[in-house]
Amino acid sequence: MSRFRKHLPDLSTPRFTTAKNQDAYEYAETFKTKHNPPWLYQLTQAWETLYQEPFKGITTDGNVIPGLFYPQDEGVDIRPVVEAAESVLEKVSPEQKKKLLYPINAREWRAWSNPEVLLRPLGLRLEDVDLSIAASILAVMEATFSPRGYQKALAAMRINHFLGELCALPKIMNDRSYNFLLFGTPSPTHAWGWTLYGHHLCLAVFLRGSQIVISPTFTGAEPNCIDAGPHAGTEILHVEGDRGLALMRGLPEPQRRKARTYELLRDPAMRQTGDLISDRWNKDDQRHLCGAFRDNRVVPYEGVRVADMAPGQQRLVLDIADEFLAYYPDAAREVRKEQIRSHFENTYFSWIGGYGNDDAFYYRIQSPVIIFEFDHHSGVFLTNEEPAKFHIHTLVRTPNAGDYGYALRSPSEKL
Repeated sequence: MSRFRKHLPDLSTPRFTTAKNQDAYEYAETFKTKHNPPWLYQLTQAWETLYQEPFKGITTDGNVIPGLFYPQDEGVDIRPVVEAAESVLEKVSPEQKKKLLYPINAREWRAWSNPEVLLRPLGLRLEDVDLSIAASILAVMEATFSPRGYQKALAAMRINHFLGELCALPKIMNDRSYNFLLFGTPSPTHAWGWTLYGHHLCLAVFLRGSQIVISPTFTGAEPNCIDAGPHAGTEILHVEGDRGLALMRGLPEPQRRKARTYELLRDPAMRQTGDLISDRWNKDDQRHLCGAFRDNRVVPYEGVRVADMAPGQQRLVLDIADEFLAYYPDAAREVRKEQIRSHFENTYFSWIGGYGNDDAFYYRIQSPVIIFEFDHHSGVFLTNEEPAKFHIHTLVRTPNAGDYGYALRSPSEKL
């Protein structure tokens, strides 16, 4: 029996008996008051404050390092991506097109969030359009990503559907409960892009010619495997966890102590004042720092420097990068990994929690050009009160104004 099955929720409670009769929009309405529940309402208000800020980018000290990102050939075959996006535009109605399209410099690039609650119903929702349009949107994803990356996205969507079945909430969590937005005009030469967001899968893609930025990305799962039904055997985010654990265990003891910034996953030493914008731990994000609406967060370096690791550990850092960057087309991913390698002098690995076989944990790899976060969470729909290995959040960020391709944009294209 899969470990998560010991933590299936009681579907006879009001939370589930009420929600099972709601669609995504009705469900979202119930979370707009201060009392349902108060912590989530406070979080959405904190997110709104952050959303109103001008975009700057994640930094270590509040100052963006210039000159890290520049136009270059990254080997992306843009033609099939453009054709796939144009196919969507050909299929939608004029009214749907108005909902789908945004200017290249629209703030809505930053409107994504990862809960199942549809806070901002922007663009087109895949479950609200006919199957041919939904399939065309998936074709955009397939044309953009590597084959491995596309399968990773599908796995996240299928696991979300599986969770909806486990909780008898198929109208709130399914494999089409995602919103899709197009920015600019699909072009083989000019800047444009798209975003997709929903429960446990949020993707932002900026394109210009043969260059691509896929960042921010949020990929999560609760549970992180499917053990029944037509997609039984699907699993996700095991590789990132296994490689991170191997890196931590492979460090010499002095480096392991330095990497371990907190011993406990909710450590008394963490900053927890009730300020959802700046606290080191909160109920939604728990340990990860760079989630939804954290586009301008100051995240100081922590842990052990990668340049001080042995060559084998440094190779493992690049193997971790390869999995976190799986959405990138193969050639572009190799470019990004070389960029990461070139900054090992200022790349840090940090860890929270234990590192035994059954221990839940958090880790972060951070440099001037990349942030990877991996976090085991407590249950949201499952009932585990402590973080467990079957509920995972992962994030990719490009600090120093790299998210959303911001550093590559002309002045008229800035957010």
